Amino acid sequence: MKKNIFPESLKKGDKIAVISPAGAVETSQLEKGIEMIKSKGFEPVLGEHLYTKFSNGYNYAGTEEQRIKDINWALNDQDISAIWASRGGYGCQHLVQHLKLKNFTQKPKWYIGYSDNTVIQSYLLKKGFASIHGQTVKTSSFGVTKESYELIFDILKGKRPEYSLKSHQLNKKGNTEGELIGGNLALIYALLGTKYSFDFKDKILFIEDIGENFYALDRMMMSLELAGIFTRIKGLIVGGMTNMGDEKDNKQYEESFDEFAYRLIYEKVSKYKFPVVFGFPNGHIKDNRPLIIGGNVKMNVKEKVEIRF
Repeated sequence: MKKNIFPESLKKGDKIAVISPAGAVETSQLEKGIEMIKSKGFEPVLGEHLYTKFSNGYNYAGTEEQRIKDINWALNDQDISAIWASRGGYGCQHLVQHLKLKNFTQKPKWYIGYSDNTVIQSYLLKKGFASIHGQTVKTSSFGVTKESYELIFDILKGKRPEYSLKSHQLNKKGNTEGELIGGNLALIYALLGTKYSFDFKDKILFIEDIGENFYALDRMMMSLELAGIFTRIKGLIVGGMTNMGDEKDNKQYEESFDEFAYRLIYEKVSKYKFPVVFGFPNGHIKDNRPLIIGGNVKMNVKEKVEIRF
């Protein structure tokens, strides 16, 4: 099996591009994150359209052309050592047909983000490059733990994450090993049937989401089942399912690991043989611990859960 390429570890003074490939952001929303990058000894380099705003039914961080320009600059500029998305939202699907990797292949770099950035990470993995599914530069409205960021910097410095979790009542026990794919469920679903979709065969799938009605969650899981995804993967990791259900009454569903959402997922996957982990701390949640998309992961699901890269 061909191994995916991990970018070189960063050293003090290296430059990290901060770009907005999807939704618009305000300067105040990135101040803490940018200062944190500096405090770690790296130099943040801001994309030309980082704070641009373009409204077209949604507040994008610039037109498609502006966002394409910024991401291709970040991917291919030889002085840049990593790329950190400012936020998710929506808009990365506009870019994926226009990504250029000519210089990137000569000097691969970590791409860091989650949510809508799942599209970019799927694209990079199709080309054989690993990326970091972790907190964006924008500190979320529900907050971000210090450790969520520290663990990203650990990966940038060459360390591989290891996690030990308490068992969840819906977990399916077992051991498995394979390449980790996935991210935001809505984007995994949106890419199905396209050439940018993940390759699911013998992979371990990670999913998380936010703000979906329960019927929409069921629809997405049903689509994965109809596409034969659950007969092809070797394991499933379920992260945050936040603010799910009826938005008119979402006080009932403010938990990061919504139990009813978990039940819906369990109903779809319980008949399959692969091990399943519920409650992994990654997603639209405060404790958003990074995963490596394209990394080889070992899952040991017993009374305790061990996940190691």
